[in-house]
Amino acid sequence: MDRIEIVLKNIKKIRKHKNFTQLDVATKLNISQNAYSKIELGYTLISLSILFKIADVFGQDVTELLLIDNIIKQKSWQYN
Repeated sequence: MDRIEIVLKNIKKIRKHKNFTQLDVATKLNISQNAYSKIELGYTLISLSILFKIADVFGQDVTELLLIDNIIKQKSWQYN
C-alpha cells in the first residue's frame, strides 16, 4: 500500500469516526458528494489544498492525517 492509499484510508476512518457522511464532508468542502467520493476512493488525485481543507473539517492538523496510526494509539480510537 503506497502512502497516498494510507492517507485516503485514514481520511475515511476519521470521517466514519466523526459520524460524517461523504455528503457532510463534501458540503463543507463546497464540492459534490460524487467528487468527494472519487477523492476518498482514489479515483481523483487529492490536492494539497483539499487535504488541508479535509483536515480542517475534521478538526485535525494535516500532519495528523498522515500520522493517524500514532493518533489512534494516543486517543484509543477504535475502528472496525
